[in-house]
Amino acid sequence: EVGLADRLQPPATATASLWTRGALRPMPKGHVMGVPGTAAALAGVLSEEGLARIERDAGLPRTEVGDDVAVGEYVAARVGREVVDRLVEPLLGGVYAGDAYRISMRSAVPQLFEAARTHTSLTEAVREIQAKAAAARQTGPVFMGIEGGIGSLPLAVAESVRARGGEILTGTPVTELRRVAPPDAQAPAAWRVIAGGRELRAGAVVVALPAPAAARLLRAEAPGAAAELAAVEYASMALITLAYRRTEAGLPEGSGFLVPPVDGRTIKAATFASSKWGWIAEEDPGLAVLRTSVGRHGETEILGRDDAELVEVSRHDLKAATGLDATPVATRVTRWQDGLPQYPVGHHARVARIRDHLARIPGLAVCGAAYDGVGIPACIASAYAAVDQIHGDPAAARELTAHPVHSLHGGAGE
Repeated sequence: EVGLADRLQPPATATASLWTRGALRPMPKGHVMGVPGTAAALAGVLSEEGLARIERDAGLPRTEVGDDVAVGEYVAARVGREVVDRLVEPLLGGVYAGDAYRISMRSAVPQLFEAARTHTSLTEAVREIQAKAAAARQTGPVFMGIEGGIGSLPLAVAESVRARGGEILTGTPVTELRRVAPPDAQAPAAWRVIAGGRELRAGAVVVALPAPAAARLLRAEAPGAAAELAAVEYASMALITLAYRRTEAGLPEGSGFLVPPVDGRTIKAATFASSKWGWIAEEDPGLAVLRTSVGRHGETEILGRDDAELVEVSRHDLKAATGLDATPVATRVTRWQDGLPQYPVGHHARVARIRDHLARIPGLAVCGAAYDGVGIPACIASAYAAVDQIHGDPAAARELTAHPVHSLHGGAGE
């Protein structure tokens, strides 16, 4: 919609690894967010005891999931903690930077939650999910990037908004949001927004802010929603980008690797960016660009280190994983403070309460990563749903969780 269709690119390689039990091991296939359909799918990653524990799933009595359950708790009960610790944790951590034993299965892996409600065996449920996905799958890549980087997307959206007559105020904090009484009983209420000392009037407002900022802004007009939003927790993370002379940086095949927390490493993932995305390799064929990530929910010590230390711990772990011992020609540390909302057990109920509070207030809606998913497609669908809500079409808003958009993806560590 904003003119970037011809710049969509699939990854140059779809293979990845796990750095676990002292070695880089091929990322298993045949799983749903780390949960296998068969024990054989995780051979080489799990111990013999761990593989044997998966086989016991078929004979176990039903595990009730109730209204919600933590992903790690349920999966460990069915197929053992080793599956959670070695595969589910690093995969979920790459998305939420959270703890699998706290993350809501209903909110984070809804297809697995629905299957668990109707199946006794988890592995049987996974095989059914895989079969349905295979039957519905269209040709073409699952994930796409954008030539020049995902950062070009918000710039293109902004340009499109301005071209349609919209105004975007940057560096302009909004300090107040209040309803204004209509001039007569027949007129709809309006909204007054104080932004950078300037008063704006609007017929409707969509609050697309991180939960704490949304809570502060909504406290006067929607105190119930504000209280719920104030309870949403966030995780912080940092990305460390390193550029090497390609002649000095022999790397394994593939797009990079994930790191299970149980292995006790500092980095949680690494992306071989110039191997994964063709436009990076083409920009400077003489360079190899890598990116690592650090930080999970509750981890504060690692993010308190300065940039030079984060570069050094990344180099240390990269050397241990791949043997890379060259000196980078350039580095950059990018910090995302409170960048990823957490979805603990009961998150779906909190979101429902927030929306119930706001449904009573005409012309007001919320959207963003704090509600129905942290990925770009989920956020786009959330925005469409918010617009439908303020136009008085809640049914369409609910349906838009399936709005067809590309799954834009930066991969492990991006």
